[in-house]
Amino acid sequence: MGVKVSMGVKVSVVVPVFNPGLADDAFGACVRSLLEQSLPPEDYEVIFADDGSTDGTRRRLDAIAAIRPNVRVLHLDHSGSPARGRNVGLSVAHGEYVYLLNQHDRLEPGALERMYGMAVETDADVLVGRLVDDGPPLSAFAENRARADILRDHLLTLPTAHKLFSRDFVESQHLRFPDRPLSEQSFVTKAYLAAKVVAILADEVCCHLARAEEGQPDGEALYDGLRGLFDVIDSHTEPGLERDRIYAHWFRVLGLRRLGGGRFVDAPFEERTVLYSFLRQLTVERFPPSLDVHLPVHQRARVALLRDGRPEALVELAEAFRGTRLRAELRDVRWDQSVLILDLSVEIVRGDGTPLWFRVEHGRLLWTPPVPMEGLLDRETADVSEAVDKARMEVYIRDAQTGETYFLPVSGAVGRAVVEGQVRVWASGEARLDVGSAALGRPLCPGLWEVHVRMRGVHPGRTRVARPDAQMNCAGVLADESRRLVVPCWSERGELSVCVEPKSFAESIALVSSRASVAHQDGHVFVVVPVPYVPPSGGPAAELVLREQDGRHRSMAVPALVEPGIPGRLAGQLIARVPVSRLGGEDCLGPGTWRPSLRVAEKDVELLFGLAVGRGGQVRVLPAGVSPAPSLLRKIAGRLGYRPRR
Repeated sequence: MGVKVSMGVKVSVVVPVFNPGLADDAFGACVRSLLEQSLPPEDYEVIFADDGSTDGTRRRLDAIAAIRPNVRVLHLDHSGSPARGRNVGLSVAHGEYVYLLNQHDRLEPGALERMYGMAVETDADVLVGRLVDDGPPLSAFAENRARADILRDHLLTLPTAHKLFSRDFVESQHLRFPDRPLSEQSFVTKAYLAAKVVAILADEVCCHLARAEEGQPDGEALYDGLRGLFDVIDSHTEPGLERDRIYAHWFRVLGLRRLGGGRFVDAPFEERTVLYSFLRQLTVERFPPSLDVHLPVHQRARVALLRDGRPEALVELAEAFRGTRLRAELRDVRWDQSVLILDLSVEIVRGDGTPLWFRVEHGRLLWTPPVPMEGLLDRETADVSEAVDKARMEVYIRDAQTGETYFLPVSGAVGRAVVEGQVRVWASGEARLDVGSAALGRPLCPGLWEVHVRMRGVHPGRTRVARPDAQMNCAGVLADESRRLVVPCWSERGELSVCVEPKSFAESIALVSSRASVAHQDGHVFVVVPVPYVPPSGGPAAELVLREQDGRHRSMAVPALVEPGIPGRLAGQLIARVPVSRLGGEDCLGPGTWRPSLRVAEKDVELLFGLAVGRGGQVRVLPAGVSPAPSLLRKIAGRLGYRPRR
């Protein structure tokens, strides 16, 4: 197609495209997000760089460009990499700034306008707008930064191309994506190191990232990519601490991580051998022992085994760590007026669930490798005292529908228990959730927010908070200035979440219904379900509906009585008296499995448990994961899915 030259373009968006498919919903969402930006169409352009698609995408994009003057389509020969499309797009862009997007990503409607405004205000060469994916929140987005530092502000944890780049800066630095593996990391690292100003827009979500489409490079490609990345670092830094820490970051994230976990252990022998050989060569050439201090202790062990030429020991080490994870415990949940307090602890456990222990020597904590490493890990290298001293518990919430994440303020400490010279370490504290300000000073959107925990400084993983065996407070309160109902709840797998503004009285009960119980009396069973919040009116009339899951698929409905609790302190109760018979009947429960739902105003809402009736008439509660309709909390989250985005 002919090039449409536009004057005064503020932002160019470059999107490399290859065979997304005409029926691909994610690609359609990407295109719509680009066409529906709040910037006037004459202020921005969209450049689709098509890498030789054969699925009809070219015709689809050409049709859009024919009616949208700010859309251009570049028809490229197939290269097999997004790098060429990005480079060509950068070369023909007209905007003051260029934003790079992938074909399955999605921008928020005001993203370009907000990012451009901050970039101009801060005179940024590079601006990073808040990103959302399926991972934990990133420390880089803790707050807006007009002048971010590559190490202090954790910019290296944002290695993808999703950024706003000044076009003058791109041209003056000859920034292009190299034709080799890890080209994205090389491009972004060079940009960070060459830029006078890198700014961070943290308080507003700009882009939703799709799952990465490219697989991991093989051993030889990884070697070539890391060598090129190290060359970029050498060209833009002086010898010293900054260079060493950047080297260690990329070698740890891109290289040494590949030598751990079940994926490495279970890989074919030839694949493991190739990966080991090239990483060993890179270690000998470019990663001297003086840099090991910047690695976590288990990766110091890996790099020591690489230098010593012990591939079998690397496999043994990975096998010993298989299943090592974090385990979080909820000790209490309570309300401080309209702020939810979560009393939590977290520690590292092995695959069998036993705690990870450290040894003590001369007042220092030392890590004991699970494989023989005589002469490879000296006392200084195995010392984890400083890491443990700096360890802390971090708690964050994640929107189950959008993936949006926010850290919660936590006050806590590191605990230790010493037994016969061995030390067990954990972190504990209280996290505070104020729905009126949890989104970086703004109110949380309505929806279901998962609670996640990690132990910063000693373990890279994260975990959900499991429901304790003891009964916990599930009372809700009317929080923030809008007096929205907020309810702590558990999923069918027993994982803690918090629901902001359930859609209805019945939905609020369904959220906590996994804590249902039963009591028998005189041929009846009383089904008791917690009610997180009972309005002063007592709530609407309700019925418990029970549907047989086998046999004749009968159903029955019985009235339910709602008893109020104490807002924020004690949940109310919904009680239904249900007749039970060993023989069954039209108006009573009989042997089999029954699925309950709550009927309010002639609408049924499924509950997160089941009932099993034995041949002797005994009734027991089935957990949600065992009952016939799992994943109901996800359905509830979907029903809460009115998503007014900021």
